[in-house]
Amino acid sequence: MASMTRQLPLDLAGPPSYGRADFLPAEANAAALAWIDRWPDWPGPASVLVGPAGSGKTHLLHLWAERAQALHLHGGELDHLQLASLLDVLGTARHVALDEADAVADRPNAEQQLFHLYNWLRERGGSLLLAARAAPARWPLRLPDLASRLRAAAVAEIGAPDDALLSAVLVKLFHDRQVTITEELVQYLVRRMERSLSAAVVMVDRIDRRTLADKRPVSVKLLREMTELGLGEG
Repeated sequence: MASMTRQLPLDLAGPPSYGRADFLPAEANAAALAWIDRWPDWPGPASVLVGPAGSGKTHLLHLWAERAQALHLHGGELDHLQLASLLDVLGTARHVALDEADAVADRPNAEQQLFHLYNWLRERGGSLLLAARAAPARWPLRLPDLASRLRAAAVAEIGAPDDALLSAVLVKLFHDRQVTITEELVQYLVRRMERSLSAAVVMVDRIDRRTLADKRPVSVKLLREMTELGLGEG
């Protein structure tokens, strides 16, 4: 009886790298990148990066946090942090980067914490950079004072990645995993994939695992076999 076992690939992918050299500038993110580079010459204490999932908001947030020596927080954490403990964590820093900031909306305690944090930073000449999928005007905020402050913040929008950016991201992701990929195969994927950088990461991971398990190079035939990629015939 033939063996049905397959080699199980090890998870060799490391954590994402958020360095400046790893960020791929493109038309879709040019305005947001320029806004990050403009700091500290911002007109107010708060700014908001807005873009769809997988557009590079988190990467830009990390770039700014490194430059500003900012505390990096997540909107989902603010429910569990009291102002005293938050300021203790903040220490001597006067800048905060808040990822998925819209997660505070419709959560009274989180909204209160963000409101107090905003005021604390403003009083000390600090900066607050928030990242979210939509501008604050579209968040279901309950606290009017917080809503008015955030709606007055400058907004830098990131668009969906174009073909050139998706191609560059795919080439880099495959290169990082030491997977040989041709321009023809890159274009095959770009024409059929979901238009987001997060989708590119997931797709390359699945392709890499499949090539390791099957001990096969990437090919159109292999990609067509991988129905879980959701690639149309387009």
